Amino acid sequence: MKTHALHRGNQPLLISLPHDGEIIPSGIAARLVPSALRVPDTDWHVSRLYAFARDLGASILVPTHSRYVVDLNRPPDDVSLYPGQNTTGLCPVVQFSGEPVYLDGGQPTAGEIAERVELYWRPYHAALAGEIQRIHAEHGRCTLWEGHSIRSVVPFLFEGRLPDFNLGTVGGSSCRIALREQLVGVLEAQADYSFVVDGRFKGGYITRHYGRPEQGVDAVQLELAQVNYMDEVSYAYDSERAARLQVLIRRLLEAALDSR
Repeated sequence: MKTHALHRGNQPLLISLPHDGEIIPSGIAARLVPSALRVPDTDWHVSRLYAFARDLGASILVPTHSRYVVDLNRPPDDVSLYPGQNTTGLCPVVQFSGEPVYLDGGQPTAGEIAERVELYWRPYHAALAGEIQRIHAEHGRCTLWEGHSIRSVVPFLFEGRLPDFNLGTVGGSSCRIALREQLVGVLEAQADYSFVVDGRFKGGYITRHYGRPEQGVDAVQLELAQVNYMDEVSYAYDSERAARLQVLIRRLLEAALDSR
């Protein structure tokens, strides 16, 4: 069973897109509420948004299955990443809207969750760890870029409208300070998009787990407000808005590549 696709590049940059998948196996889909079948909490179109990064020499890792099957950016023991705040878990039972994911009685058992971890979660992380190791061995360093997106207004998770660019470095611990400063400089040098650094989204499990700047592995998460490149109701991709957004994403990735 295919669980992910890996494009190998030739530069010390790996882009991970853990919430890009949309597939839900039929046995799980039969237990979901109708609204969840639309997989509304997908990081819509991020693989399309980041496709240009192949020309920069980046490696790109993309899953096939929806975060409703298993969330690849949560720890396998499902410990909360944001204690005291609303969030969703390893095998989500609540949508970002606050609605349930499953019909009554359809929630996965502990045994089923463990099985999903083995079938979907571990293969993605094995590929992620393997590619980080390959890149580091070849270049002496690796920048792991976590590409995410979310609706601009999600009251269940945060108040008001989310900034356009939400850069997460786990408070500066998941990457070198110099890299963080370079990325912030890129954001400060433009006036088209709002941004925040280490705000509501400081970095998920992948950023926290794999970011080891002292060992030559920097990890950065970028959460984008979807309103800047798509229609948040129909999920339709907006090529014109996306092209404008990609200009700034490219500058950030180039800064990550240039950082030493």
